[in-house]
Amino acid sequence: MVLGNYKQVLAARSTDKEILKGSQDGGIVTTLFAYALDEGIIDGAIVAGPSEDPWRPEPMVAMSREDLLAARGTKYNLSPNMELIKEATRSYGLDKVGIVGVPCQIQALRKGQLYPVGLRDVPDKIALAIGIFCMENFSYQAIEAIVEDHTNVKLESLKKMDIGKGKFWAYTERGAVSTIPLKETHKYEQPGCHVCLDYVANLADVSTGSVGTPDGWSTVFVRSRKGEDVWGRAIAAGCFETKPIEEVKPGLDLVKKLATEKITKNQKTVDKRKAFGLKADGSPRALRNPYL
Repeated sequence: MVLGNYKQVLAARSTDKEILKGSQDGGIVTTLFAYALDEGIIDGAIVAGPSEDPWRPEPMVAMSREDLLAARGTKYNLSPNMELIKEATRSYGLDKVGIVGVPCQIQALRKGQLYPVGLRDVPDKIALAIGIFCMENFSYQAIEAIVEDHTNVKLESLKKMDIGKGKFWAYTERGAVSTIPLKETHKYEQPGCHVCLDYVANLADVSTGSVGTPDGWSTVFVRSRKGEDVWGRAIAAGCFETKPIEEVKPGLDLVKKLATEKITKNQKTVDKRKAFGLKADGSPRALRNPYL
């Protein structure tokens, strides 16, 4: 099942105008974490915050609404959020941790919960995991090249980046918009992205992305019992405006199409590596000793 298990899928956007002003699409992650903080569902959330370099994300533990607002928007380059899990529970002393990540990070999180080698006392403290749709990701150097060399926009003047409709979009603070075809960005993708078989963060409590919904909205998958509880409470509190996914365009068919394309394409890469005696990550496979 290319979309994973889920209890419901719908179109949604935040009702918080302040959050929407700087959000990527429907403001789902920021709003859900802000609600969870207010209600004591989480003590803090590991998010991709700002750094000294423009548009270079840096993992941070958001402890307030202000922290969450500072981390709004998609950066399209790597933020190692997983590295803060132990620090969040030990240095910050959090007992209920929220975390957001792309599919590979959510997979790592769940593996860490199942096999907590080096993560003693951490697994039970993950209170809410939100996943982000992801086709591929880039290094910071790649984002610099894409934005500055291909769209002729300085990172310092960039207001927002987006990927959609087969293009990479760059929006400046002065209102200019530049685009390039996505085929020109493929050479900059992280190699690990080419063996990932998850587009919609199947293992998250709630996963979300812009694909499938109109501008300013997001598609939301509510996947786990924990996610269902938090999402239901947030809806009851008026945090989101929602619509049935069947009533919006382009709809769930586009999500399925892109998820299928990613899995089909990347499975071929996995199979090729296996044929050369490599594991999916490119490292040599452990070979059976014929003399034993």
